[in-house]
Amino acid sequence: MPSVKIPRKSTENDMTPFVDIAFLILSFFIMATKMKPPEPVEITTPNSVSTKEIPANDAILVDIDKKGRVFFSMQAEKDPTIKYDLIKNLNTTRNLGLSEAEMKNFVKTPAVGVPFTQLKSLLSQPVENQKDFNQPGIPVKDSASNELYFWIRDALSTFAGSKINYLIKGDNASKYPDFKSVLDAFKRNRVFKFQLVTSAEDAPAGTELYKERHGGK
Repeated sequence: MPSVKIPRKSTENDMTPFVDIAFLILSFFIMATKMKPPEPVEITTPNSVSTKEIPANDAILVDIDKKGRVFFSMQAEKDPTIKYDLIKNLNTTRNLGLSEAEMKNFVKTPAVGVPFTQLKSLLSQPVENQKDFNQPGIPVKDSASNELYFWIRDALSTFAGSKINYLIKGDNASKYPDFKSVLDAFKRNRVFKFQLVTSAEDAPAGTELYKERHGGK
């Protein structure tokens, strides 16, 4: 009986369509992903159970590290010119002597943690080198020379007509006097409502929030 010859088929698969799909998905995530801006200093925030997310736009953020250093930053992605308007106004009202290039550099600067007397030196550095610049923090200890007051005051002016989110992010090891000095700057600007940035943790088991987050379990 003659043997039956089974036709041989190639075991190779054309992977081109799969590669195309993979690159399409990768391109989508690259375009859609929002990059997190670099933080001026490492801060370990206390934990809390919260249902609110941190606002991404039109926000004033004050950081307090464990050494009590204070940093100021703004989030104004809808209108980046707001940051330029802020520094231009401060340059005039505080007589900072900043050049046009230095003011434009401020728009790209993640956060400021220097006295006004050192601001020109900070902004003369390329943004990528500012992380190596020694920033002692914005002076807030003395109410008579609390420079954070002026940052918030001029930010309020440039944000005029917009709803602003006020955020304070303090290190778990920061001291109460440092926090109080920051609050004094807000109160002098008649800002009495703000959000504390904390590390989120799960709600206690058995609570209504826990059941809501875990599908009623």
